[in-house]
Amino acid sequence: MEQVPGALGTSASLALRLGQIIFSSASLLFMCLEVELFSYTSFSYLVTVMGLVTPWSLSLALVDAYSVFIKCLPRQPRVLLIVIVGDWALSFLSLAAACSTASVTSLLVNAGTSYCPSRLCSRSQFSATMAFLSWSLSFASTLFNLWLLPSL
Repeated sequence: MEQVPGALGTSASLALRLGQIIFSSASLLFMCLEVELFSYTSFSYLVTVMGLVTPWSLSLALVDAYSVFIKCLPRQPRVLLIVIVGDWALSFLSLAAACSTASVTSLLVNAGTSYCPSRLCSRSQFSATMAFLSWSLSFASTLFNLWLLPSL
């Protein structure tokens, strides 16, 4: 059986999952600090998607931690396919949420401070940046697991 670094059940996958948890939680935290931001749909969408990404990554981080410390790799094709589809769907949802948040924030910054005070805009920019970082780790995890799937 092939050992792919970053695939489900490895220490690299655990590191990817922990990074996803940190970045999605930071994005969620900075977006939820201001109630005024929820008047825009893209900001609410980012909160919803990051609210889905965080528990998904946390549950898979627990599976990875169990696999790393007990040395029992979950290599069933159906389980791996569910993880790949879940990662793939959530990675594209988080990419869409990060892009929409970044574009609306850019539009509000260019419109002037009457629409978005600098403190609010900087928080939403930081939240979109954290969502992009979470997306990159999620997509990398998807690709590593997809690489492993044909060898099972």
